Amino acid sequence: MKQITLKAPGGLDNLVVEDAAEPAAPGPGEITVRLRASSLNFHDYRVCAIEGALPDGRIPMADGAGEVEAVGEGVSVFRPGDAVVSCFFPDWQEGDDRPFDFSTTPGDGRDGYARERVTLPANWFTPAPKGWTAAEAATITTAGLTAWRALVVDAGLKAGDTLAVLGTGGVSIYALQLAKAMGARVIATSSSDEKLERLRALGADHVINYRTTPEWGMEMRQLTGGRGVDIVVEVGGPATLTQSIVAGRPGAHIALIGVLTGRAGEVPTAALMARQQRLQGLIVGSRQHQLDFVKALEVLNIRPVIDRTYPLSELAQAFRYQESGAHFGKICAEM
Repeated sequence: MKQITLKAPGGLDNLVVEDAAEPAAPGPGEITVRLRASSLNFHDYRVCAIEGALPDGRIPMADGAGEVEAVGEGVSVFRPGDAVVSCFFPDWQEGDDRPFDFSTTPGDGRDGYARERVTLPANWFTPAPKGWTAAEAATITTAGLTAWRALVVDAGLKAGDTLAVLGTGGVSIYALQLAKAMGARVIATSSSDEKLERLRALGADHVINYRTTPEWGMEMRQLTGGRGVDIVVEVGGPATLTQSIVAGRPGAHIALIGVLTGRAGEVPTAALMARQQRLQGLIVGSRQHQLDFVKALEVLNIRPVIDRTYPLSELAQAFRYQESGAHFGKICAEM
């Protein structure tokens, strides 16, 4: 079978396509999955692009979707032919014992899904939404589940809430779609007027160009009659957090998801305290969260926005397109 490994010292030029042995037959509690697609996330890009971030020979990619080819003894939740999608934290099945690093994440602490087949524990996967393509299902593992947990699990999104989403990456687009499907209002930002029009077409109630309106937090407050938004999907990090606090109503929930503008920075604690807001850091979610999300997707009538799809052999090129920031929604790789 074909797979991609990252050779030392790392960097996109060291993503290598190679032949590998087929995986072993599934043992007790295991399944063999014919992988069909993965999707690119900032985390995948970062560990592949930064020299030394991964050990020599690591197979990248946290997201994997395909169909079950064989099941081992004792497996009753899946049958051959079932469409499945991987979990970001395979060992976090449910409950509040949350991972705090990426040591168990495929494509980082362990080998990922940039390959054609895997034999792994059955509970490292969930069903894919019925009728979805493998590429669509692959967007669930990281981006989709992050948006679901931020809005529904942590923030308790309800109809009538107002949500702020920043940019047009996978998490932000998923958050917009989920919020609109669940009866919320959405204010979205981008630096591109063309992308802002696409956000409107997806249902955004208001859009703001953050380059021409650098004080977009106050603009959001004005758009809500001075009250502020209920939830902010904060993917930027240090450079955007101050404006997110300004945008939020007193008591708002700010879901701190991304570090696109840096891994460390000043937190305006006085403003956060004065507005009595909750700043909640999160990394994706558990398998149970994903099971709940898949059930919701089957009734919410939304599909992920996929910008481009590349063959697995062109993974480095796909990452370079992601690096350009030109994409709108998800970028996928197909096996």
